[in-house]
Amino acid sequence: MPLKPVLLAAALLVPLAASAQESFAPKVLVITMFDGETEPWRDNLDLTRRIDVPGLPESAPELLCDDDLCVMTTTMGFANAASSVAAVALSDVVDLSESYILIAGIAGVDPEQGTLGSAHWARWVVDGGLRHLIDPREIPADWSTGSLTLGTTEPGGEGGWSAGSEVYELNADLVERALELTQEVELADSDRAAEYRASYDAEAARRAPFVSACDTVSSDTYWHGRIVAEAMEDRTERLTDGAATYCTTQMEDNATLTALSRAAEAGAVNFDRIAVLRTGSNFDRQPEGGSAAASLAADSGGFGPATENAFRVANALAQEIIRNWDDWKGGVPTEP
Repeated sequence: MPLKPVLLAAALLVPLAASAQESFAPKVLVITMFDGETEPWRDNLDLTRRIDVPGLPESAPELLCDDDLCVMTTTMGFANAASSVAAVALSDVVDLSESYILIAGIAGVDPEQGTLGSAHWARWVVDGGLRHLIDPREIPADWSTGSLTLGTTEPGGEGGWSAGSEVYELNADLVERALELTQEVELADSDRAAEYRASYDAEAARRAPFVSACDTVSSDTYWHGRIVAEAMEDRTERLTDGAATYCTTQMEDNATLTALSRAAEAGAVNFDRIAVLRTGSNFDRQPEGGSAAASLAADSGGFGPATENAFRVANALAQEIIRNWDDWKGGVPTEP
């Protein structure tokens, strides 16, 4: 039996209303990786708008938003980060084509470059995992490391091949403005962090938390210790022709940026509007004379200050963008 005209009209209106729904266009999207990083945003901002996005994980299925800013949680690791970010960036429920995207999370930090609770804006993001690796117990006696560039046969070998996502250089103007705008942000610290950092000799490690610009290495493997850290320093230098300064290490950023670069190619985001901030939750290696295993297991006191400072520093930039949107809408302002 054919539908009566009024029922037919109602049936047609449902999909039309859904398709006509306007997507939400935040001025800033903040990307965190797990709930401990998300919590300060949730606690300090009035993020009462909820936007469900198909493809997000069951534990973090929605964006938390106010009128100008949204926060998403990818959950940890390369697979989760790439999947979650792709789902949001290519979704039809949000429009990120003019949004600034701030990755804000914690990291391990090189004691020569930072300290517990310090905050670092990245100019370069390097993948530490796309490489050959031979266990150090099985490498030739004259090798300094078992870490090799893909397609090479010895440490420091030239040539090789690439997966295409090993290195991302971020917009230097945005990094510079972010650093200028956040260097004076009051940072959190803890008594335990102050006590633990005193066991290190490096000047940067012994400082109270501070803000700087240096670069980050991504790896699904949560590695730790001086020998691996030095191999990562060497890898960072080689992949960027010496332009990058290895500083922090984390488990998602190259995957996140790969998803965003694909979205940028599709016109869904502007890659020049992406910033990466990582804060020191733990040192990436043991203190002088210490063991890597003991260092990895240590309660350094850095987690609390790092999660809080990732919010304080990234939010300072986010609120600057929101308050002065007329200046930022067309791109990164060249004048303070």
